Amino acid sequence: MKDLIQDFPKHLKDALSIAENAQLRSQGMRPANILITGLGGSGIGATIVKDLCESTARLPIAINKGYSVPHWVGAETLMIASSYSGNTEETLEASQKGLEYGAMMAAITSGGTLKQLCEERGLNHIVIPSGNPPRSMLGYSFVQLFRILSNYDVQTPDWATDIDAAADFLAAQQEEIKAEAKKLAKAVEGKLLVTYATNGLAGVATRWRQQYNENAKILGWDASIPEMNHNELVGWAGGSDEIAVFILRSETEHDRNSIRANKVAEILSEKTPHVHSITAKGDTEIARVLSLIHLGDWLSYYLSVQNGADIMDIDVIESLKEHLKSFS
Repeated sequence: MKDLIQDFPKHLKDALSIAENAQLRSQGMRPANILITGLGGSGIGATIVKDLCESTARLPIAINKGYSVPHWVGAETLMIASSYSGNTEETLEASQKGLEYGAMMAAITSGGTLKQLCEERGLNHIVIPSGNPPRSMLGYSFVQLFRILSNYDVQTPDWATDIDAAADFLAAQQEEIKAEAKKLAKAVEGKLLVTYATNGLAGVATRWRQQYNENAKILGWDASIPEMNHNELVGWAGGSDEIAVFILRSETEHDRNSIRANKVAEILSEKTPHVHSITAKGDTEIARVLSLIHLGDWLSYYLSVQNGADIMDIDVIESLKEHLKSFS
């Protein structure tokens, strides 16, 4: 896992090459709406890409994380299925329902049943390298989501140029990012972790939480500003120094959210001394998002080392899958 995290900038470069060479057919029309379906490490890229496209796309992008699909899905819907293994049962069932509803279908996968379905139906799909934990392959699915969206004439940021530059930036900043992650890990050792984010970074906050769940075997939660100001902030009456907080921020955050984030940090500091505000680095929105993702991945690695956790162990997930098979 350490090597896979280290190679994140290389993954982005490799993913750009895969995207450039992907053979995708045009459907001859721009969809009216988009649904991206996927879970866990295969699905988090969709949440993050959706956030990044909100300022450019002139059509709704929805995220699906379950077996069913909304009733509005139809012939004008572009449905993108993301399953690294190609065998995620929720994603496969949702994909079948999307096809039944007549949706345009595309997929990102390394193989499995989803790849077979795409080949049999002649569906657009991009195959990414197999054999690694899905959470470590985010760079690949992230890039291919942009490639598929652009194929269907969905307005996106200047993703290829920005991702290429961001990969160079991350490679150059790798040691500094690792040092910051190691320092943060030490500062929050033994704490319950909470990750908040201002506008545009909610998906990144979820990624941080997922990574310290899976890699470091630590519980925690994530929420966004301003939403948490209307409910969760009150819950901090029961806060304590057993909780550590990360607040993910960007220089482009809404002015009012900037004021909110500063005040939230002040309020929470009355309950715990472990409040860390982290401002994303980079020249573009994509670079800032990717830099925070990389920092969070390294943080989860150092937390796993501190905890003596087996970073690769996901036996409880595999056990659940085996249990579900007995009900097939």
